[in-house]
Amino acid sequence: MHSFVISTLKQAKRAIVIVIGFTVLVLGIVLIVLPGPATLVIPLGLAILATEFVWARRLLVRFKRKTRQFKNVLVRKMQGNRPENSRPR
Repeated sequence: MHSFVISTLKQAKRAIVIVIGFTVLVLGIVLIVLPGPATLVIPLGLAILATEFVWARRLLVRFKRKTRQFKNVLVRKMQGNRPENSRPR
């Protein structure tokens, strides 16, 4: 009986994580067309789902990599647009 309860609790936890994760992910996708922080909500949904699914973990890693690349491009462009006098010494 004890094993059944533990198994049921694990399944219940997994179901709750899946429902919350997909709800947050769908909300993030909706926020792409509506005003809102979709770029924050989508990774949050993926992070929740990544605790249960490998595909979500892969998407989250890919999202992080692309975000880092985008940030590096912006930093390089900002440094290139700086006037000559304002460069740090």
